[in-house]
Amino acid sequence: MRIGIVCYPTFGGSGVVATELGLGLAKRGHEVHFITYKRPVRLSHFMTNIYYHEVNALDYPLFEYTPYDTTLASKLVDVIKFEKIDLLHVHYAIPHATIAFIVKKILETQGIRIPVVTTLHGTDITLVGADPSFAPVVEFSINQSDGVTAVSRDLKDDTLRYFNISRDIRVIYNFIDFDRFRKIDKEHFKKALAPDGEKILIHTSNFRKVKRVDDVIHIFQKVIQQVPCKLLLIGDGPERQRLEEICRKIKVCEHVRFLGKQEAIEELLAVSDLFLIPSENESFGLAALEAMACHVPVISSNAGGLPELNLDGTSGFVHPVGDIEGMAASAIRLLKDETLLDQYRKQAFERAREFDIDKILPQYEDYYMEVMKG
Repeated sequence: MRIGIVCYPTFGGSGVVATELGLGLAKRGHEVHFITYKRPVRLSHFMTNIYYHEVNALDYPLFEYTPYDTTLASKLVDVIKFEKIDLLHVHYAIPHATIAFIVKKILETQGIRIPVVTTLHGTDITLVGADPSFAPVVEFSINQSDGVTAVSRDLKDDTLRYFNISRDIRVIYNFIDFDRFRKIDKEHFKKALAPDGEKILIHTSNFRKVKRVDDVIHIFQKVIQQVPCKLLLIGDGPERQRLEEICRKIKVCEHVRFLGKQEAIEELLAVSDLFLIPSENESFGLAALEAMACHVPVISSNAGGLPELNLDGTSGFVHPVGDIEGMAASAIRLLKDETLLDQYRKQAFERAREFDIDKILPQYEDYYMEVMKG
């Protein structure tokens, strides 16, 4: 197939999933065209059947805000026509599902039918999409898509609760590529981060309030009182300065490393002992899955789709949102018992194997064929 993929080219979950999906499809022989305003973060190496089409927004004094929606729609019409795209897969409903509908209507006037699949990723439904200023357009756009997928059962349920959806929503979970995310020997690297053999806790996110990164720091504060350890905070965002101030206030700065955005996250996961994800809203938890693939158990909240991924008492532990005491107790329990930690490492990896990209990609291929047949 010739597949067009529209996504946000960022470090966030939807952009990562869309890019990894495209790369996986290309490896299976499909021709994949990415259409967006910047090369996606993980589209870092050349492949013969991967194409990138940059959307250049018009900078004109009349416009206070650059009309990206219009330029993206025009670019899509051009790419679909001249690259003979069979199916368009848009990630994140706002504004991509709406633009896809406009593109479909333009192409219909030229005798071209382009099936559209929209994948819902989370905040496009629960946060942004539910806003009254967006809701009618989001609902309409989802219903006008030829196929709709959600990355967890919880997100599907939220979508049906917030909107009047007449379309069937297929749950296709996020996935992991074990060629990239795997346990590798990085002992020399670990020694540089934890020179005295301390345990390493890790968290990665976009540092927004919904991620509750301050909870991560307070959990760490309790853990370090009983277990020598270090904390790696990967990512960046609007909360970073406040988080640095919290570290100074509770005097744990010398044990916390803010490492910013990292592309080779798998190398940091390879030296970590425990992954913390206490989010108050998480449609799936891709970052947690990446940790589990690297044999790192997860301490998570019970928000959104996290309990569907992180099985309590198997791949890690699940606690109510905001339960800092409980999460810290679970972390201490694992880190104090090396035998138990090793057991959870293996169980986390086995759980991650259920989301192997080779198991999930055929679900997308089958769904594409189903949608194309109408």
